Amino acid sequence: SETLQRKLALSDRPEASVEMVQFRPFYISGEVQSPGQFPYVPELTVLKAISVAGGIRRNAENGPQQDRDLITAKGNYDIYDDQRLRLVVRRARIDAELADKTTFEAPKEVADDPKVATIVADEMAVLTSDQKKLKLKLQALDDLKNLLQNEIESLQKKIINQQRQVDLAKEQLDSVGALAQKGLVVQTRVLNSEQTIADLQGQILDYETAILTAKQSISKATQDATDAENTLRSSLASDRQQVETDLKEAELRVGMQKGLMTVASDPATQAAMTNSDQPALLYALVRVVNGKTTEVAATEDTPVQPGDVIKVKLAPMASQ
Repeated sequence: SETLQRKLALSDRPEASVEMVQFRPFYISGEVQSPGQFPYVPELTVLKAISVAGGIRRNAENGPQQDRDLITAKGNYDIYDDQRLRLVVRRARIDAELADKTTFEAPKEVADDPKVATIVADEMAVLTSDQKKLKLKLQALDDLKNLLQNEIESLQKKIINQQRQVDLAKEQLDSVGALAQKGLVVQTRVLNSEQTIADLQGQILDYETAILTAKQSISKATQDATDAENTLRSSLASDRQQVETDLKEAELRVGMQKGLMTVASDPATQAAMTNSDQPALLYALVRVVNGKTTEVAATEDTPVQPGDVIKVKLAPMASQ
């Protein structure tokens, strides 16, 4: 003021005051929504500065966690419930096959499910396919047995005819033999008759062997038919046992996921997930004092000065 008085040649000393037009900004970093530089205002504290920066950063992992849990549980529930539904229908189809039925209906416990019609159709296709394959195999074996039986009957007729030829040949041999003893025919005719009889009897033996082979083939075809039926029934019994095991597991999983859905959608659970285990925060101020940068611990009520840098970080998790 004295300098101004001399320079301006004033009779009285002027009164002078200094007004800060704008303070230096402050800075905030770490666990806040909008870290960065902000204008300083008087009486600023750490808590007020955090509010200016948008508040504490909301943890995306903790926020919608219950929603994700509910979605995951619902997705798993749908998968396992679909498996359960299919297994229930499959069991009904297997029971129908074991009872030699050509069709089956959806069990009452799942009859009202909108998806059951499609699943029943799929399982019905399996039932039809299994029975068709078995029927074709049994029919082929029956056809083979009929063919072999016809062959046996044909061979038996040939044996009868052949035996007649043998009988006639023996009668002729007796006649020729008597004449040969009297010297009325040459011995060669006797030998020829004996050879004819031997040939005819050899053919009869071949026919009898062929009949025996055909009968063995018929027995094998009969056994193959029995084996085909037993194999299918054994496979069905094994499948049913596996279905029961899988069904119990699916029902357990459905129950578990249903429980998880209940927990995830419970308001009390959501409140607990939202309010519990909130992370503890640590505050620090970085300030230039006498040309040196220092960092000091702070609390929410610590005053902030222009140019300060506020650091907000998560406190280390306590070991359990």
